[in-house]
Amino acid sequence: MVVHYYLVIDLLWLGVKIVMRRQYYAEFFGTFILVLVGTGAIVINDVSGGAISHVGIAISFGLVVMAMIHTLGEISGAHINPAVTIAFWLAKRFEGRYVLPYVSSQLAGALAASATMLMLFPDHQTLGATLPAGAHLQTLVLEIILTFILMFVIINVSVGSKEQGLLAGITIGAVVGFEAMFAGPITGASMNPARSIGPALMSGQVSTLWLYIVGPVVGAALAITTCRLIQWPGCCAGSEQSGCGS
Repeated sequence: MVVHYYLVIDLLWLGVKIVMRRQYYAEFFGTFILVLVGTGAIVINDVSGGAISHVGIAISFGLVVMAMIHTLGEISGAHINPAVTIAFWLAKRFEGRYVLPYVSSQLAGALAASATMLMLFPDHQTLGATLPAGAHLQTLVLEIILTFILMFVIINVSVGSKEQGLLAGITIGAVVGFEAMFAGPITGASMNPARSIGPALMSGQVSTLWLYIVGPVVGAALAITTCRLIQWPGCCAGSEQSGCGS
């Protein structure tokens, strides 16, 4: 009887590891595609003399986020952003033991994407890195605000810790697109530490990288606090909690 008990435990644990491994791969490939398409649009716009345009870059970011949510939302939740993963954990929608593996997978995907861009465009100086056009404080505050808006939308349309479904994909993709459109010329509109870390490390543009790590994490955390202020008790928390508006 004891042997059977341990066998069941082992099988359940194996199942958990297989499921979580799929989720880590999903976060890796999702972030890889996000960074490759987004920074690729920036780099190709530079080398082609502006063929894509600023508007085209913003649309590229929005569309790739929407596509990844539709593709991976039911597998890993399509976080593809360390700030989002941390915010879901703060909201108690995501278990703390999975935060580091998720973030590691996202960073690995971003680095792989930027390494690919470096291989394809070895002479490009920034590889699409996010760089402030103005003062550091201006960039930091804007990144906090931008990520606050993004996470505020995500926490209200997501199901538990998963961004999934037609509504979530279109809504979150639209937010990324319009924020990149209006704030991109000033901060690069990162809203995502992984998106900034990949090209920064591969291009050596690291002096202002801290802005794009601190800003998004602070902004995402503030969004969880605000959600709790305006929504019904329990709406912004709970692993199985559906979107607050549902």
